[in-house]
Amino acid sequence: FEYGADVAMSAGVRWGTSTLKGDWITMEDVMTQCALTYGETYVTEMNGKNLMNVLEQVADNLFDPDPYLQSGGDMVRVGGLDYTIDPSKKLYERLTDARLDDGRVIEEDKIYKVTGWATVNRAPDGRLMWDIVRDYILKHKGPDNVLKLPKINHPKLVGVQENPGIADYPGELG
Repeated sequence: FEYGADVAMSAGVRWGTSTLKGDWITMEDVMTQCALTYGETYVTEMNGKNLMNVLEQVADNLFDPDPYLQSGGDMVRVGGLDYTIDPSKKLYERLTDARLDDGRVIEEDKIYKVTGWATVNRAPDGRLMWDIVRDYILKHKGPDNVLKLPKINHPKLVGVQENPGIADYPGELG
């Protein structure tokens, strides 16, 4: 939307008010979902290998077999990208079958435009994420004032079917 990126990455947060399907989304709702002090956005170019390595490294923070090497957090949320993840695999082997929403396979040497927010290093120069979300909602809401998202990317999860924590997972389990 804002940056015309192939892939968007968002901090994996688990707080905020749940907004039910068809509910109005208020600015307060938006702020409860992105209540961080580092809301600046960025846009960059990455080759496919680096893009996948970023996602692999975040996954390793959660799934490293050595609990002392798990730094916690939550998995990065992505838009524009589908992939399969097997948490039982080793670092750089967990993510497979990565494809853009249009079906193109992520290629290691191809350059992709990537956007996101919530960086922990130098603050980027982009607009604040909540302002972009507000503008997106206002631009794309229907005549009934309801926002209908064309697609929500949920990775395919492998080997976790028995995990009670994902009982209501909306994506595919393999």
